[in-house]
Amino acid sequence: MERKIGERVIKLVKGDITALEVEAFVFDITADCKLGSGYGGAIAQRGGKAVQTELDKVGRLATGDAVLTTAGEMKAKHIIHTNGPKYHEPGTEEKLRKATESSLRVAKEKGLTQLALPPIGTGMYQVPLDLCAKVMIETVKQHLAGETSLKEVLFVALDAREYAPLEAALKQGA
Repeated sequence: MERKIGERVIKLVKGDITALEVEAFVFDITADCKLGSGYGGAIAQRGGKAVQTELDKVGRLATGDAVLTTAGEMKAKHIIHTNGPKYHEPGTEEKLRKATESSLRVAKEKGLTQLALPPIGTGMYQVPLDLCAKVMIETVKQHLAGETSLKEVLFVALDAREYAPLEAALKQGA
């Protein structure tokens, strides 16, 4: 599924974001910038030591902030790491919007034309998928309607559980 924003496009796809051949993808990292388990473990394994080495230089990342690193040996060229919100903490929606905006800003600053985004914070941090889809798609649409280097933004859902709310928000125009 896709939606045009002027000459730019938002696409919704299913798959493993760490296996995509894209210019860059976003990863929701913890404040200590350690790759850990889940997608972090996949990044560490597939990307090699270069990714964590660059993250070690960053040290810590405040909630809502984002930083770019290499993707190491993966098909993607770069990873934009953002520290997204944790559900049930104050300001979840605002923190999610800031994490998305920060990721888009880093992509623009680096002149990237393609970016893949996962639903930020919906895994172990339990941000509701409906809220995530609404906020992230709305934020991306606003960004693409403005001045940016991005031409294509992919929302990457791992499974049907993630896909359905993203599809609904994209159809509604969020």
